[in-house]
Amino acid sequence: MLRVEDLHIRRGRKTVLADVTLDLLPGQVLGVLGPNGAGKSTLLGGLSGELLANQGKVWLDQQELKDWGGSQRAQRLAVLPQTSTLDFAFRVEEVVGMGRLPHQTGRARDDEIIDAALQAADVGHLSGRSYLALSGGERQRVHLARVLAQLWPGEAGQTLLLDEPTSMLDPLHQHTTLQAIRTFAERGAAVLVILHDLNLAARYCDRILLLEGGRPHVLGSPAQVMQPEPLKAVFGLDVLVQPHPERGHPLIIAR
Repeated sequence: MLRVEDLHIRRGRKTVLADVTLDLLPGQVLGVLGPNGAGKSTLLGGLSGELLANQGKVWLDQQELKDWGGSQRAQRLAVLPQTSTLDFAFRVEEVVGMGRLPHQTGRARDDEIIDAALQAADVGHLSGRSYLALSGGERQRVHLARVLAQLWPGEAGQTLLLDEPTSMLDPLHQHTTLQAIRTFAERGAAVLVILHDLNLAARYCDRILLLEGGRPHVLGSPAQVMQPEPLKAVFGLDVLVQPHPERGHPLIIAR
């Protein structure tokens, strides 16, 4: 489990993230929403250790994140950044196999996990193809498979951080990707996902954190957070909120 206490991050003299205290809970998906510049990617950088905190601490399984060794941390924490680039013509399965580098589970087991992760991310049909020949959305799903393979099959004590994993995807693959993430969490992993689509967050997340100006505005269930008042305050958007006619989660409609 990943836990952060009173996290503050500054860039120069400017505080870009402040007053963040939260737990990423096993078996749950936490969605992070906010307008551009709200501090979403900065939060992910702080939680992953990429950005050093000016104040506060990040804990991974009862030990400060900074005290974990590289390979041990990589077996427990995987990060999918907003953009992932490779300039070499690796085959798709080789890219996904990079997620297995922190482990010593053997070639046969690694191959099983790579195939399972490819199927989970709905890119099994791309196996054998060159990564450089893929579209942007296909590359994004291949990198999702890579981080799933890194933690496969997902269990308590493991954490997955994802920065806008649906940004390049068509509507079908937005849903298949978030369903794969939801299934991964249900096996016991803790997941944080940065999203822009309010309705996708309402459907697939257990809890939602709204960030505004680098600070938490509200944290709670989709039913608590996805209400006209906080959405107006954070996004400046007038909305109607109704229960989804089949699933019951909040359905957000711009006025």
